[in-house]
Amino acid sequence: MFSPMKSLTYSRRNFLGTLATAGAVASLSGRPLVHAATERKIKLGIDNFAVRAMNWKADALIEYAAKLKTDSLLISDLNALTSFEEPYLQGLRKKAADVGLQIQLGTWSICPTSRTFKKDWGTAEEHLALAIRIARSLGSPVLRVVLGSGEDRKTPGGIEARIADTVKVCQKLKTQAVDAGVKIAVENHAGDLQSWELVQLIEAAGKDFVGANMDSGNATWTLEDPMVSLEILGPYALTTSLRDSAIWESEKGATVQWTAMGEGSLDVKAYFKRFTELCPGVPVHIETISGFNRDIPYLEPGFWTSYPKARASEFARFVALAKKGKPRAAHKHPAGVDGKLAEQDYQKAEIERSIRNCKELFGLGEKS
Repeated sequence: MFSPMKSLTYSRRNFLGTLATAGAVASLSGRPLVHAATERKIKLGIDNFAVRAMNWKADALIEYAAKLKTDSLLISDLNALTSFEEPYLQGLRKKAADVGLQIQLGTWSICPTSRTFKKDWGTAEEHLALAIRIARSLGSPVLRVVLGSGEDRKTPGGIEARIADTVKVCQKLKTQAVDAGVKIAVENHAGDLQSWELVQLIEAAGKDFVGANMDSGNATWTLEDPMVSLEILGPYALTTSLRDSAIWESEKGATVQWTAMGEGSLDVKAYFKRFTELCPGVPVHIETISGFNRDIPYLEPGFWTSYPKARASEFARFVALAKKGKPRAAHKHPAGVDGKLAEQDYQKAEIERSIRNCKELFGLGEKS
């Protein structure tokens, strides 16, 4: 298995020192280390896309999240539900509550003119109405949605036209969302929106019922340092799908490889310190999508036609982060093994290591 070049593994002395500084008590007699309850104020959970290769439905996802001793579970796809009927949804809600787990719900594109939009659930308005109803039944205070992907930046009218179309859909469903007590959390997704553009969408739709699902990994696909994205989106964040990213300079500009949390270029301690200040009460969902490299070819002619209004000062922060990084090979499964099983094992290892790092190194989570 690919081993990250940058490791945040602590020495025993440094780890104990970190705990002591935080006010935790460690026993040298072999008893487990325990964080004070007051230190674990940020809910920690998983986004089910982190284990997409398992093809688990909601019941199995709840059981897995409980096994990892997480506080929250973002079910980011309606296909993870086997029914939209009330008895089934209420059963899931109870099952999660019985293990001390909050459920948050998500779905995909609600922009009818996005290249990613699918008519699986009807029109964009019908899709959003359905998802709001399901979120209410599951007790989810938010509904994560997306506009689309980076390909939408190349469509007629550019990303601004797609933002306007998404705003219209949100506003048409405002009454249903407000009556259900569900806020719409739009994600910066797959290279579609820079953070300031997502803020533009939220403000235009109405920040009283629309906010952000903040994705630190996706920020890197839109030329953003995740710390910059946090500063911009943090005040609007309703929920999250977070991962670390390794970034380095390459021939055409920069290359990004998403990683387990704590194993990339992001100063994760600084990130979560600022997160606590900007996003009180917002859960941290880890969404690992690791192991492959993506070029950001900003030195190529024509690249910037998709970013006519990119902000130079924010791009400079991304370049500065890339200058510090070192190239990494993409992950490859060992030869001679079943590819499907190898991918399942890899995804589980990435999310489980991320959750462990978040608990032990960064002090996240309400459960020990």
